[in-house]
Amino acid sequence: MSEQVFEGLDPEVRDRTKTMLMYFIVFAVTMLFAGFTSAYIVSNMGQFWVHVEAPSMFWLSNGMIALSSATLWWATRSVRAGQTSQSLLSLGLTLALGIGFTLTQAEGWRSLSDIGMGWDTTDTEHGRAFRWNNLQAIYESEAIYGQDYDIRYDGKPLLHDAARSELYASDDALMVQPITVKVLQSSNSGGGYIWALVGVHILHLVFGLVYLVVNAIRVWNGTIHAGDNVRMKAMSIYWHFLGILWLYLFAFLFLMH
Repeated sequence: MSEQVFEGLDPEVRDRTKTMLMYFIVFAVTMLFAGFTSAYIVSNMGQFWVHVEAPSMFWLSNGMIALSSATLWWATRSVRAGQTSQSLLSLGLTLALGIGFTLTQAEGWRSLSDIGMGWDTTDTEHGRAFRWNNLQAIYESEAIYGQDYDIRYDGKPLLHDAARSELYASDDALMVQPITVKVLQSSNSGGGYIWALVGVHILHLVFGLVYLVVNAIRVWNGTIHAGDNVRMKAMSIYWHFLGILWLYLFAFLFLMH
């Protein structure tokens, strides 16, 4: 927002406007993800759905995003106190943690892709075929059923006989009627939702990293200082929100559903 818009107005008006604008952005993003997660819940009823365990890299992501919020809080406090060197140091730490978070996210999603949660390839007589979220690819991968993932129907895990490599309905306790062929002919709709949710989140993360760099430059050249730090406040709101959003997505995708 151009500073010329606020010429002649009380500085508090500018500060309140910029803060409220950031809250509006946070609200809009919240509604976007609420729509995605609602669709996720509704869509997994009445069809086969893959539930995967969280890759270890995602747990590391959790720690990094939490630490980045702490260092950004330190940066904001340092700016308000007029401690430019400390604020630049803490902003640098926040950026490093943000980049680390991004790298661990990429590695975590790569590990999910390796077990078939995403694109996989198959060699056929007509050449190499690409498949998207194919249940058979997941079932035939090196992932262990019941440990790394399971397949569910209406929220209940299917039974699995490892010796016969067969799947059974959750209420088929005696494992009489295998449904493996029926299951493997289905697509993994859950994987598509996971990639959509994370893709949108990563896009917002990129905006956050750019915003962080821009504000670090502003602190360096004195545009942001103890007497004018509303941009730091706005960035803090956005960054803390991104952290909370990721922790929510993590819990929603890997612990709750």
